[in-house]
Amino acid sequence: MTENHTLTVRDNRTGEEYELPITDGTVRAGDFAKIGKTDDEPGLAVYDPGFTNTASTRSAVTYIDGDKGILEYRGYPIEQLAEKSTYLEVAYLLIHGELPTREQHDQWVHEITFHTFVHENLKSQLQGFRYDAHPMGMLLSSVGALSTFYPEARNISDPQIRHDQVVRLIAKMPTLGAWSFRHAQGKPYVYPDNDLTYTENFLSMLFKMSEQKYNPDPRLAKALEVLFILHADHEQNCSTNAVRSVGSSQVDPYSAVSAGIAALYGPLHGGANEAVLKMLKRIKVPENIPAFIEGVKKGDEKLMGFGHRVYKNFDPRATIIKKAVDDVFEVTGVNPLLEIAQELERIALEDEYFVSRKLYPNVDFYSGLIYEALQFPPEMFTVLFAIPRTSGWLAQWIELVDDKEQKIARPKQIYTGDRRLDFTSAEQRWS
Repeated sequence: MTENHTLTVRDNRTGEEYELPITDGTVRAGDFAKIGKTDDEPGLAVYDPGFTNTASTRSAVTYIDGDKGILEYRGYPIEQLAEKSTYLEVAYLLIHGELPTREQHDQWVHEITFHTFVHENLKSQLQGFRYDAHPMGMLLSSVGALSTFYPEARNISDPQIRHDQVVRLIAKMPTLGAWSFRHAQGKPYVYPDNDLTYTENFLSMLFKMSEQKYNPDPRLAKALEVLFILHADHEQNCSTNAVRSVGSSQVDPYSAVSAGIAALYGPLHGGANEAVLKMLKRIKVPENIPAFIEGVKKGDEKLMGFGHRVYKNFDPRATIIKKAVDDVFEVTGVNPLLEIAQELERIALEDEYFVSRKLYPNVDFYSGLIYEALQFPPEMFTVLFAIPRTSGWLAQWIELVDDKEQKIARPKQIYTGDRRLDFTSAEQRWS
């Protein structure tokens, strides 16, 4: 980098030099296309599987500094939001870019509370699934189906129509998620209770039985509130990239969010906390931890819930979630796996093998223990992830729609197949 913030590139094939501008620590990939370009040959392209070092957008939603363990929503530290805010206030912050006034907050909560019910036809669709249908598959299809109930959602250039769909999605996700949970248990669906808060209502739709009024334990509702805040957004991850990529075709938000749910369905994205639980259950007792650690060092075992693609320091969400674990276990009783998890964490944080590789606990290490304590089957873990992440997906989607620089997603490829083969007819090939 020179004083005028440019990058000088020398093409050793031709000896020609190019000066590329550097902006915000990046060089535009399109500028590389000028290098070596001739009438017969295209210019250079950037090859980056998995987008490990490629910025696809400018965003003001979420800031992460993985080396320092920093996570901020719209500039506000996640630690402060988890301690002092509510999920719906955080959702407003993500969507609108600023914290609400009292009047804005009350109107926002009222709108979302009013839209928690879903059309009875959608209820019939959910009831048509097999008894053993995966809750995430049910959520994926039902969110996509919402687009057929609100055809005006395709008019994404209208701010009021966009707002209506944002409210509907955030409001209806807990209802759809809870009903997919009840379906797997063969229990009747519970309608929303608009006297309850967002997380209290979700717990009611999940666990209410014959009682006239379900009153969730406030400690469980608060712990779930914290989990929802921690999972609300996380920059340009796989599912957010899916929402943006599909949204770049200017499709309605229900279809774009369905793409995010589908991406989150994958075990490499939303299923990490389930893998942590399986690991802890396989260890069984603390006495087996030393042998397990040795297996990890030899490559025979995998240490799940440690390390992160982004964070090279503590995942700030992991520190917060440990407090939520205590609150939940105060109500449900201590999960015997907690002792294994705590001892495993202690050893990993002291062992040079893991310290040198910067393998610190991430948010998934303890969240699975909370979900299991709340009697959720592992199949529900990704649903519990998708519900709060909807606000982040929608914030990113709105930003995409308003971004004049964005185009329909269409990455380049490096073709590795055959060329110019001569076609022979079926009669010749089969004779």
